[in-house]
Formats: sequence, C-alpha cells, structure tokens
Amino acid sequence: MLKPEILDTFLRLLDEAKASGDGDATAMNLATVDSSGRVASRIVLLKGADERGFRFYTNYESDKGSQLEAHPQVALCFHWKQLREGVQVRVEGLARKLQGDESDAYFASRPRLSQLGAWASLQSQTLPDRDTFEQRMARYEHEFEGREVSRPPHWGGYVVEPDMLEFWYGAEFRLHERVRWSRHGQTWTSRLLYP
Repeated sequence: MLKPEILDTFLRLLDEAKASGDGDATAMNLATVDSSGRVASRIVLLKGADERGFRFYTNYESDKGSQLEAHPQVALCFHWKQLREGVQVRVEGLARKLQGDESDAYFASRPRLSQLGAWASLQSQTLPDRDTFEQRMARYEHEFEGREVSRPPHWGGYVVEPDMLEFWYGAEFRLHERVRWSRHGQTWTSRLLYP
C-alpha cells in the first residue's frame, strides 16, 4: 500500500500536469521483460492511482500481456517537462491483474468503438492488411448491434503495486532534486539522492 504522503505528492503533481494543458499528462512509459530477459517499453495511459498503486488496461494476449505473465516486475516512468524545470516520477513494482468486476466497470465506460476494437484487435499479432482489421471491426459491430458490448475475456486491467517510487525535480545547471521512497515489507522510507 502506498503511504498517503507519497500518493498525495503524486496526485498533486498529476493535477498540476493536467492543469498545465498537457494533453498527455496520464501517459507513462511501461517497461517489461520477456521470458528471455529482453526489455521492452511503450507508452500506456494511467487510468487510476490510489493506495494500491497505478492502474492501466490492455489485451492480456498482447506482447506486454505475455511479458507481464512471465515476469510481473515492471517499471513505470512519468515525465512532465512543462512543470517547473521538468518533473519525472519513476515507479518500480509488481503488476497484478485487477479483479474482473473492476475491469468490467472500466470497460463499460469506454467509447463503443474502443470496446469493439478490443474484440477486433489481435493485439501484437501480424496483420496482413488494414482491410482485414476493418472486416473484423464490421464483424463485431454486427455481433453487438443493438446491445451493450461486453468485455472480452482476453482484455482487462493491471495494478502496479510499487516497492520503489522516485520524484525527480529538474533544476538549472542539472542540479536536480531527487527523493526516493523504498518499501520494505509495509514500511516506506525516503532518502535524498545526488542529482
């Protein structure tokens, strides 16, 4: 569980980033490792943060889903360059699947075309041509015509439960301020780091 002081600091910075006009304030880099130890990273969107950690959603059968299944230890990185001299938040921890009801609730809030896309996309698999994907979209539009789109069983959320979180505040002449929080059991401790 995140210490309230840490969560409050993160949420305040996120609110500042949103208020700054950054349309990508919830964008975060997610780094994973595959079964051979190869590192992969990509940008995903934060869909919630609370005392449990940081939530995002994806296709469980995608490359990232397979990597998370094999090695749930991940790293996240937020970068808000328009705040102060730049602010970065690094997170490390375990990614765990959310309960089905939580994934169902978020899926129901998505735009209908995004819901249909979750059914139509064989995420990370080879697509022979764009027309194939359009045909799959048409198939699911027809299948769900006149009714709500249910969440596919291969799609849902994760929560990253942190054991390390670092706030990096940029400063002129690269004289940055770094505050690192580390969790040992249920106890969080902080320390300053050299820039």
